[in-house]
This record gives sequence, C-alpha cells and structure tokens, in this order.
Amino acid sequence: MNKMAQNLNTDLIDLLDSARSFSTNDQIQALLNRVTISSPDDIHDAAISLYEITTELQLRVAVTADISSTEAMVDAEGNSLNGEVFGWLADGERWWEDKNLALSSPLPRACRYEAEPFWVNKDGFKGNWRNEYLEEIDLHEFQQRSLVPAAIVVPVHQPFAQIGVVTFTPIDKSIEDLSDLFIQYGELLAIMARRFVCGYTVAMRSARRLIPSDCDLTKREVECLSWAAIGKTDREIAMILELSPATVRYHMIRAGERLNSVNRGQAIFKAGQLGYLGASA
Repeated sequence: MNKMAQNLNTDLIDLLDSARSFSTNDQIQALLNRVTISSPDDIHDAAISLYEITTELQLRVAVTADISSTEAMVDAEGNSLNGEVFGWLADGERWWEDKNLALSSPLPRACRYEAEPFWVNKDGFKGNWRNEYLEEIDLHEFQQRSLVPAAIVVPVHQPFAQIGVVTFTPIDKSIEDLSDLFIQYGELLAIMARRFVCGYTVAMRSARRLIPSDCDLTKREVECLSWAAIGKTDREIAMILELSPATVRYHMIRAGERLNSVNRGQAIFKAGQLGYLGASA
C-alpha cells in the first residue's frame, strides 16, 4: 500500500485541491466517480481510490457498512477492504471486529444519534451544530475505546435502519486537533464516504429480503402502529383514536399482513425500519 501512496499522480492532488472548495460540479463528480460502486466488481477499484484520496490528505480510512454486524466488508474476490486495501492489519486497532468495542466505542455509538459528519477526540464531539445526545456520551479512556487519538467520522444512515460508519484518522498519531482539516475537507469526505458505503450495500445486498417492496400502509394503520410502538394496548389505542378495540385489532392485523410480519412485534419493527413511525426527540 505504501507504493500506492507514493505513486499518487498530480491529477489527483489538483482534483482534491479544487474540489475541496466545491468550485465546479465536474470536479466533485470526478471524485465521486472514483469511489462509486455499481456492482461487486467495482468494489476493489473504488476502495483503492478511497485509499489514495485519504492518503493524500494524510489520513487513514476505515469503513463499516453496518455497525450491527461484525461481518467484514470484502471485494468481489473476498478480500477484506479494511485489512488488505486500507491497511488495518495490526492487532488491537480494529474496533469493528471486537463485539465489546463495537458496542462500547464512542465512534459507532455517536452515529446512532447523529447523521451529519463530525470530528471527535478525548475533549468532545465537534460538528456543524450542537447535539445534546453526543454531549452525553461518555468519553473516558477515549483512545483505548476508540483505538484512535482523534477522528473525522461520517455516519451513513441507509434504508431499513442500517447505519454505516466511515472514519478518517491522522496517519500521524500525535495529531489530536482535526478542526482545520474538518473545515477544509469534512463535507467532501462525507459525500465520498456516503457514495462508497451506499454503493457497497446495494451491490452486496443479499437476495433474502425481509422487507416487502412497495409497502403502502394506511393512515389508521400507521396511527395504530405508532401508539403500539410506545407500549399502548389495543384498548388504550381504541380510547385514544375513538375506535373500538376490534377495529384497532383489524388495523394491526392488516398492517402486519402488508409488512409480511409474523406477529405484532415484528410489524412494529418493520414499520420502524421503513420510517413509518418517526422518532421521538
């Protein structure tokens, strides 16, 4: 991989310098084209391009398409992207492979509460706006739990409640302040990260689909599911909506059928994945 970094051409450097200022749509599109994945065969080359771009910025990139899974991201030949392309080979530096760290690390945890890029070190989270949820995340022993001194983090929220994470960390491990780099390149890194992860997810999506296509719930079905999601019984929902309990049960059953669900809990879960239930503040 070091040879690859040494052989970066001046065209890429010029493209980065111009694209960071978003001077033309063509320059942004040229970078996006480098990291676009349309099929499994594109994955390796797109990963190489993402590696080259981040290396030019003196950063290391790590990618996780789904923080709920420890399954490694791979190219069409089964080669690990984080290991064999991005160079995360040393023991004790891959939080996504450790189930305990994957659940306790502040990096993926923050991505459950934020959708926009941010950067973080032991002193806190810094982004485009204040997020009270992030302020309440425990950052004690930050480096031991995140395995990096500082990182620019791009959450990638995808369909069906799948969350990916792309981290950009300084090659120079003594650097803990990424404020200038975030201002210069944060948005550019974010659009490239999202393009890469979303393309990978679609290209590698399993043929086994649990979410029905073109699911169309009625207003009443959504209302009943929404109240059920916060723990209301059919009788309580009936009182709230001024319906009979039998009518509420009918709407819940019909919603379950539309969602291909085997029970009430799964219907609520699938409706949430499709965004029908919204989110509490």
